[in-house]
Amino acid sequence: MNHTAVRLRSVTRSYGRNTGAVTALDGVCLDVPRGTFTAVMGPSGSGKSTLLQCAAGLDRPTAGQVFLGDTELTGLSERKLTLLRRTRIGFVFQAFNLLPALTAEQNVALPLRLAGRRPKRAEVLDVLERVGLRERAGHRPGELSGGQQQRVALARALITRPDVLFGDEPTGALDSTTGRQVLTLLRTMVDDGQTVIMVTHDPVAASYADRVLFLADGRVRDELPDPSAEQVAARMTRMAVASC
Repeated sequence: MNHTAVRLRSVTRSYGRNTGAVTALDGVCLDVPRGTFTAVMGPSGSGKSTLLQCAAGLDRPTAGQVFLGDTELTGLSERKLTLLRRTRIGFVFQAFNLLPALTAEQNVALPLRLAGRRPKRAEVLDVLERVGLRERAGHRPGELSGGQQQRVALARALITRPDVLFGDEPTGALDSTTGRQVLTLLRTMVDDGQTVIMVTHDPVAASYADRVLFLADGRVRDELPDPSAEQVAARMTRMAVASC
């Protein structure tokens, strides 16, 4: 069994052409072991979101290879890539992206319906139970707090039992207390075997990860294992000073 959940090999992503070309990722090599929590940080424009999008198959690199387990994403057709994203990859974004007319239960079941599967109610309620919202299954997003809505979004991402869960600033729209509840939930899921890769600007959020990768100018410039919020903040400050 391949113990690496995600691999990037010399991944470059450029936008535009000739003199107007911008390189968002510049030859990135990266291994993410299964069952680990990786946080990605860096200044604005460092390539964080592009890294996440290429690793998740949302964007195609200009050069290099991306693997999800043993599957190379860069060689897949759009149809196969769409199927893979629906079944093997989960996403949680800063915006909850819940459909307001649907209940929590119906929102969570949506990825299975899109994949052509008939959701089993027990399966949906089980994943809502994991995020502590089983009793809110019949509530619509407007009847839930921001933190509850993000936990529904998390349940929706987990319903397909994805190989990897990607988060793009998943606590960015939440207050600090609610954000920590969501991060604690993510940490528990990783301890139970889930792989999580999360972009964040928040040193406290990054401290829940097993390691933090620091990007600058499209390259991984530094790495911090077993991070504390203070260590992350200090490293980000050093990077900011170095770029001045």
